[in-house]
This record gives sequence, C-alpha cells and structure tokens, in this order.
Amino acid sequence: MTKTLQCISPIDGSVYAERPIISGKDATAAVNRAEAAQKDWAARPLEARIALVMKGVARVGEMNDDIVPELAWQMGRPIRFGGEFGGFNERAEYMASIAIDALAAIEVADDDQFQRYIKRVPHGVVLAVAPWNYPYMTAINTVAPALIAGNAVILKHATQTLLVGERMAAAFTDVGVPEDVFQNLFLDHATTSSLIKNNSFGFINFTGSVPAGKTIEQAAAGTFTGVGLELGGKDPAYVLNDADIDAAAETLLDGAMFNSGQCCCGIERIYVDAGQYDQFVEKAVSIVNDLKLGNPLEQDTTLGPMAHVRFANEVRAQTQEAIDAGATAHISKLSEDDGGAYLTPQVLTGVTHDMRVMRDESFGPVVGIMKVDNDADAVRLMNDSDLGLTASLWTSDIERAATIGDQIETGTVFMNRCDYLDPALCWTGCKNTGRGGGLSVIGYHNLTRPKSYHLKKA
Repeated sequence: MTKTLQCISPIDGSVYAERPIISGKDATAAVNRAEAAQKDWAARPLEARIALVMKGVARVGEMNDDIVPELAWQMGRPIRFGGEFGGFNERAEYMASIAIDALAAIEVADDDQFQRYIKRVPHGVVLAVAPWNYPYMTAINTVAPALIAGNAVILKHATQTLLVGERMAAAFTDVGVPEDVFQNLFLDHATTSSLIKNNSFGFINFTGSVPAGKTIEQAAAGTFTGVGLELGGKDPAYVLNDADIDAAAETLLDGAMFNSGQCCCGIERIYVDAGQYDQFVEKAVSIVNDLKLGNPLEQDTTLGPMAHVRFANEVRAQTQEAIDAGATAHISKLSEDDGGAYLTPQVLTGVTHDMRVMRDESFGPVVGIMKVDNDADAVRLMNDSDLGLTASLWTSDIERAATIGDQIETGTVFMNRCDYLDPALCWTGCKNTGRGGGLSVIGYHNLTRPKSYHLKKA
C-alpha cells in the first residue's frame, strides 16, 4: 500500500489534503534531473532568471483568492488577514532588486600582468525544507534567491501545509521556469535523511524545530554540505521606563497572539519596568479580551485554531504547569475553547524562569509578563534562554536601545516594533535557534560559493 501524507484540518479535524509519498528511487531520480537541469538554468543571463522568478511570484498572487481559504483549512489562519502574498512579494522583490549587485564579481585587480576577481557561483541543487506556520513566506525566503542565483531547488514542505509547495511549483512552471529546476516533492523523513546522507544537495535550508534541525545536521555530517538552520525562538520584549505604553501593549500583544501565536519571532515573554508594569498588564489583558476565537473561515474571527491539537495541548500543558506553580491567568476560558485545536489565548503574571512557559518555546497564544527593576535585570532575563532569534525593546532613546541591544544574545534587535522580517536585513539567530542567514545580501552569500580567478596575461 502506498504511504501518504495527510493534512488534518484544525477547523474540524477532517482530512483536508492527502498526497502519496515519493519513493526513495523516484526521489533520487528527481534530484538527478534537478542536477542536470541546473547547469542550463545557471547559464541563462541573470536578468532572465530574475524575470522568470518574479513572474512566478506574480502567478502565485493571481491564485490568492483560492490560497487564503486553503490556508485557513490547512493551518487555521483567519481569512480576514488575507493570506501572505504581501510579505511573499515584498521579500522576492527585494531579493530580485539587489541580485545584480549582490552576485557581482569582486574585482581585486586588473593590471598589465594579472586579472584577479572572485565570483559567486551557485551550489547546484538546494533543498528547502519549509514550515507550516508561514508556509509561503518562509518558502520564498529560500526559493527566490536560490533560483535567481542559478541553483535548482527541491522544496519539501510541511505535511500540515501540503498544498503550498504544490501551488508554488505549479506557478513557477506555468511562467516558464523549467519543471526540473523547481520541484516540489512529497518526502517522508527517512527518504529526506537518506538523500542528505547521500550528498544529494549543494546546500540545505531548514526552518523548523530544534530536534528536527539536529536530525538534518546529523544526516549531513561528513558530507560537507552547507546547512542553514532557523529553529524557532523564545523571543523577549523589554518595556523600558520611558516607553509609550499604549503603543508597546498594542504591538507586543499582537506580536504574541497573531497567527494564534504560531510565529518563530512571536513575542513569548515580556519584561516591564516596575513603574510601568501595572498599566501595561491592564492594557495587555484588555487587548487579549477583545480577540474573537472562532472558525477562521468567518470574517469576524481574529484568532483561529492552532494548526494541530498536539500543538494546542503543549500550550495548555505549559500554561497549567505555570498556574499550578503560582502564576495568575488573566483570561477566562472561552466558550469556543473545545479542548482541541481551539484554544483560549492567555496572559500570565506571577511567572518565573523556573516555569517552562518562560523557558521552552510555546508557539501558541500565551505570553508571560514579568516586572523588572533595571536594564541589567532585563538583559539577564532576556538572555536566560537556549534560543536567540529576535528581541524587542520599547524606549524613546535609540542610543539606550543600541547599548542594550549589544548585550542581548539574539539574531535581530527591534526598537518600538516586533515580529517583522525586513528582507534587507539578514534573518539569523544564535544559540539553539541555529546558524546561517537568509535574505539580504548575506542570503545570496549563503546560497552561493566564492570562486577565485587568478589570470596571468600573456
């Protein structure tokens, strides 16, 4: 019997999509086709590759009316938010706009005796393993620059969002990207690991959990394959004594609750100056109480179900453990909370770093708020985590923010904003969040390798 991948919809627990898993033999054949096609693709002028990639992006945009309800069915995001095409297009457009300069040769010398320069050349076949929480935007982070740089791409998407990779590959093929150059494969974990162990790829970009990242890194051990890993976060915010409390509360609670808290760079813990604490907590609770939990297909729903019951149960467990240890829950259980994927959002105070909800990634609509006395106290607590993706600082003093930012172990420092990926800046992390960097000029550096030319003239 053919094994399949199933997307179980969080809306009603039904099987929304199902696809057969490709065999190891067929997967190897697909990679071989990609390797063969990549050479001709890389030989095309850069401007031609850019144009085709952007046509593929636009074709995805033409599908958006169908994509938005598909996303609601697959992972629970309310239709009122309109999908991901805005960020999807922004990221691709930016990477296209810098490609000529980012991929240009570095001229070292050109004199009577020698011409010396360094080129950026593609790795060959890039494996992109994308997550379900922002399935289009996370995928395009790798797909667009990898293709523009001259690589072929194999996309393995998350089971929860089975239809995303299929749609993307179809869109790019529709506009003329050769079908072997960009392939979406339905792979199981064993076949993926086998391909990596067999040195099938020139580079691997993975976004997902820490355990899965370790599995990929272990599979690649000894192959010398480059691996870029973005493994989530436990992202902190610090509200300083001169912060605009209204703006801080509105933005940070949106950063904690949007997408049902299922954001790698979502705000999971907030530290507030003692003098601002009570006012901030009052506003935070009011904001969360205004959210409407419900069916994501209904226009007035602002908080949909979590993508899977097991994700919701982990948030429930962390929250209950904290309450049992003395934390205060400020949001009463909602009638729509069914004990399954539909989960009451929660604001916790009286939390400590002895509680998992302040240490482990929650990846759901719960946030802990702690009082701090000074900047040093806040920095110590922000750094008390095995993860380091982003951190958000709220102050009117940019120099103070930069000074504190220098002390935080994180990939990105925000001031007076959060939960946003600027494609002009490198998306990166530290500690167990992983290594590497996506987007920006550095993204192109990671998706290519340097090749030096030392040419002696006759």
